[in-house]
Amino acid sequence: MKELTPKQIVASLDRYIVGQNDAKRSVAVAIRNRWRRQQLPEHMRAEVGPRNIIMMGPTGVGKTEIARRLANLVGAPFVKVEATKYTEVGYHGRDVESMVRDLLDRAVDMVRSEQTEVIRTEGERLTEEALLDLLLPGGDGPSSIPGQDESDRRHQSREKMRQRLRSGELEDRPVEIAVTRKSVPPGLFATIGGDPSDPDMQNFFEKLIPSQTKRRRVPIREARRILFDEQCDKLIDPEKVTEMAVQRTENSGIIFLDEIDKLCGSGREHGPDVSRQGVQRDLLPIVEGTTVNTRSGPVRTDHVLFIAAGAFHGSKPADLMPELQGRFPIRVELDDLTTDDFLRILTEPENALAKQQVALMATEGVRIEFTPDALKAMADTAAHVNQVSQGIGARRLYTIMERVMEPLSFDAPEKSGDSVVIDGAYVHDRLQEITADEDLSRFIL
Repeated sequence: MKELTPKQIVASLDRYIVGQNDAKRSVAVAIRNRWRRQQLPEHMRAEVGPRNIIMMGPTGVGKTEIARRLANLVGAPFVKVEATKYTEVGYHGRDVESMVRDLLDRAVDMVRSEQTEVIRTEGERLTEEALLDLLLPGGDGPSSIPGQDESDRRHQSREKMRQRLRSGELEDRPVEIAVTRKSVPPGLFATIGGDPSDPDMQNFFEKLIPSQTKRRRVPIREARRILFDEQCDKLIDPEKVTEMAVQRTENSGIIFLDEIDKLCGSGREHGPDVSRQGVQRDLLPIVEGTTVNTRSGPVRTDHVLFIAAGAFHGSKPADLMPELQGRFPIRVELDDLTTDDFLRILTEPENALAKQQVALMATEGVRIEFTPDALKAMADTAAHVNQVSQGIGARRLYTIMERVMEPLSFDAPEKSGDSVVIDGAYVHDRLQEITADEDLSRFIL
């Protein structure tokens, strides 16, 4: 995990997310506390738990984006789960542990990707040799140079083919390769009544089902990818990957529990609230710290960071089970987005919507420019429609931008070389019908 100070974390989040300073500061401190914990003596380190967070705020104000960007920033495995998923038939109960297995799978992918970069040079060398073996399986016929040693002739032929391979001229040439795969037949778990998320059952069938090898004829460009993956499998120690992934999951994993407010019940003994209370009881040991069995071995959740989020319309965190409340000591409320926020979202972040549209149209050879009054008109419209209709936060801007850009996007291939200025008058013309009719805005925007 990268060693970033809280100020550095907030500054990095500011590059992509507008406002919500309280939430950014809270997650920055929670991440820094993880680093601080690692500096403690081992006997004390085990006693310091994560500072789990509940984010309260309407949809589209940045709750998920803050958590996702945070995980990418510090190189932590991250999964997002909908808390309401576990109230559905077939999910209630042990399947709550599946979020930990998903987190470990993400960590395995991350570690394997990192290890692939470590051995990339050797993997690419071995891949090239394997491709040459396919292209020159039996030499190049008898020597045409009197007295030339057979091994020298083969070496020269191989080096000539190597240069052609590296130049890219052979990318479309087909070669035949053997591909080995092991997969559980679709529907097998359903047929025998097993649980596909059960790691013991997964391991059982992986050992039981034999590997299948098929020969495929593919172009060099595809064969290179397949052979490189095979070489990486040989060079990377799977036990080391698993060990590193488990350690990363346990010490730096982040689970984002969305719609946690939907689990708040009214205390009734019958009906939907019973299921919600049941899910809370199932979540409690995961958040408190327990051991979850996975196909890669046991994983403890004592130091996994949980970030819960919800709109909490008509409910509050105090409506959750007291035990679960106590496991989320940090509460932060995110603000509704204002017109100024929408304007900043359109222009300031590195992934700002206006910048995205300029880049997209440039691929067609069309140069576009948004005037300040055009951007202001879109921000005003987003704020207005969110106010009179259902508020969906920054997501409203995506729909507005698509509405504004639709004619130009459609005609862009025929306008290559053109320069287009999008001003306030054009934006108002495109959005006039929608903003004038509140009922219509609910359906279109």
